[in-house]
Amino acid sequence: MDNTWHSIGRSFQEVLQTLYPLAETEQLFLFAVEDITGSTPSQYHRIKNEEATAAQAAAMQDILAQLQTGRPIQHIVGYAHFYGHIFEVSEDTLIPRPETEELVHLIQQDHRGKQAMNCIDIGTGSGCIPISLALCMPQHNYWAVDISPGALTVAKRNAQKHGTAIQFIQADILEWDLVFQAGQTFDIIVSNPPYITNDEKKEMHQNVLAFEPHSALFVEDSAPLLFYDYIADFAKAHLSPDGYLYFEINQYLGAETVELLSKKGFQQVKLYKDINGADRMIRASRL
Repeated sequence: MDNTWHSIGRSFQEVLQTLYPLAETEQLFLFAVEDITGSTPSQYHRIKNEEATAAQAAAMQDILAQLQTGRPIQHIVGYAHFYGHIFEVSEDTLIPRPETEELVHLIQQDHRGKQAMNCIDIGTGSGCIPISLALCMPQHNYWAVDISPGALTVAKRNAQKHGTAIQFIQADILEWDLVFQAGQTFDIIVSNPPYITNDEKKEMHQNVLAFEPHSALFVEDSAPLLFYDYIADFAKAHLSPDGYLYFEINQYLGAETVELLSKKGFQQVKLYKDINGADRMIRASRL
């Protein structure tokens, strides 16, 4: 029987083709191969004609069986790639997305050459944003907030693994005035808060709806900008005079989010598109 990786990959994609687009089945297969063999997608051509061992074939079958239930591969293997690093994830955290990498890249482009600044990430999840920033800009000081104890446990392990000093705070940002002292300021405030409305659920894949934390994803249709409103108020009280506020946003509410910040008195409110051409990030300043 042909048990080469190429043959396994063909069968793997055939099984998943009713659940995922073809391009995604290929990505899932290459992710699984990397986890099992250590060969990255760019290295796959070196092993595709090699025979898989019995243990490797069994591991691939186990991953395939779990993928058929809709479970994300990042939860199956326990980690995700983000901004050139590996982060532990769990069902308590969002799986880091490529769009969020663009947010991190924007911030580090703006501030990598500056002297020590205070940066806080609100709704940190796995900690991928502040940890990635700390790895490329270690001169700055970092805080991270999340309401979920489970998410903070994962984030703390990620920070320790990557050797970054992050101060973690368990808090509900909707009650920020009970947590942060007057006069405590930050030069960079960043957040990728919940922003998907219930109406948008029908557009989402089952592996997101069934396995990722809804509290980190969804807002009520009646208040889609709830978290942006509260975080903007937090920024009005705690952003330094020459500081910057960064958001990842709902692509369908770009104009509305810009308007909200402008009405609150923020300046230089700029909307950025992601690699797919969707409205995805906003940067604003106090001055």
